[in-house]
Amino acid sequence: MSENINPRNIVVDILLAVDRDGEMSHIAIRNALERYRSIPRRDRAFIRRVSEGTIERMIEMDYIIGHFSKIKAKKMKPVIRAIMRSAVYQLKYMDAVPDSAVCNEAVKLAVSRGYSGLRGFVNGVLRNVSRNMDSVAYPDSDTEPVRALSVRYSMPEWMVKRFAEMYGMERCACILASFLGEWPEEHVFEQGGSVESYEVTREESDDRLVRQRGICVRVDTNKKSVEEVRRSLESQGITVLPDDRLSYAFYIDGYDTLDQIPEFADGILYVQDIASMMVAETAQPQEGDFILDVCAAPGGKSFHFAQMMHGTGMVVARDLTEFKVNLIRENIRRCRAENMQAEVHDALEFDPEMEEHADIVIADLPCSGLGVIGRKADIKYRTSEENIRELADLQRRILDVVWRYVKPGGTLIYSTCTVTAEENQQNVQWFLEQHSQFSLVSKRQYLPDEGCDGFFIAKIHRHQDHVQRAGTSKHDSV
Repeated sequence: MSENINPRNIVVDILLAVDRDGEMSHIAIRNALERYRSIPRRDRAFIRRVSEGTIERMIEMDYIIGHFSKIKAKKMKPVIRAIMRSAVYQLKYMDAVPDSAVCNEAVKLAVSRGYSGLRGFVNGVLRNVSRNMDSVAYPDSDTEPVRALSVRYSMPEWMVKRFAEMYGMERCACILASFLGEWPEEHVFEQGGSVESYEVTREESDDRLVRQRGICVRVDTNKKSVEEVRRSLESQGITVLPDDRLSYAFYIDGYDTLDQIPEFADGILYVQDIASMMVAETAQPQEGDFILDVCAAPGGKSFHFAQMMHGTGMVVARDLTEFKVNLIRENIRRCRAENMQAEVHDALEFDPEMEEHADIVIADLPCSGLGVIGRKADIKYRTSEENIRELADLQRRILDVVWRYVKPGGTLIYSTCTVTAEENQQNVQWFLEQHSQFSLVSKRQYLPDEGCDGFFIAKIHRHQDHVQRAGTSKHDSV
């Protein structure tokens, strides 16, 4: 570890930012790593691993702590709770770190943070955890299946029930495992009335781990071939894993920061999940099209459309705030996307200048984000049933505005990065019932155990004519 900066202290700061201050985990980790760019790469890797792992497995960490402490984790002072959770994560999941070092460093952290009176408590509980970790009795999967999955995969029980109701208990377990970058050596689940069995080799398991933990990137093949980029990345010591679904996409791992990769700095690489790339693949834009992305930041889908049109046409990428739109503008400059522009606009506000103007409208709308828990673990602790209902309603309100921008004969793409029926299938059904001038072309729910984010995409076609159903108006709202 660095002599001047204690990485474990930075981990505690990150956990406090998330647990106490309500900051989103990926932002808290990114900001901390940006603040300490000068520390050794191994320390940065340690910070990321312990921070992400502790947040991902927080329910399990609290369960383990509860076996050895009379004071439950939720009742502890925030600083002590952060120290204890991160220490237990190291004891449970990081064999390379000696248990004695974990316990000693936790005590030092408590003292340095002004809690010297609790040094005995911290030391005693953690030494007990260290000696008896293997004896912790987890909930029985036969008698308490929901609680067992909740503790094993650190998922709130209400969310386990929801996944189980939607996909069955076996598939639910696979989805929860995938959020943690795990893949059982063999699992079986029902899908579409049939039973599918997956037997995973060690090599395939390692590949899937990179896909879960690595970052998925898209190559701008207008600038450089996929093979050229792959060779360059591997020469930099970066692990590259292709994805057989899209030839221009692969996963990378083993780098320090993205901006140190020349291909990223030059706009040749863009970070985007495979499922998100399927939005443009589903829409199939044609050269010269006019595309409107109504909730675009940071712009991944917009850039993909612009790339697929080979510099022709125009993509207008909009979002609600100047901050979000500036993120798009920064990427436009980095990627040198000449057929793109970014604008501030509230998707709930109708823009008459855009009426029936777009060949394709992209409505990738705000959602509960349950499909990206694998990358933003704190989502599972923040989301509620009420929140899901509110977002489903917001999505309908936006859809009831933005459909008017689609040309007769044009396409509306509705997508979310979640897996709830209210925000996906039910919203599509509602939209089609409200707007008879549209018909469904296709819909697809991607699930996290398919090696991508959980993602929903519906392609909806607007008829050439403007015939309305009796008793409805073109501008009816919800």
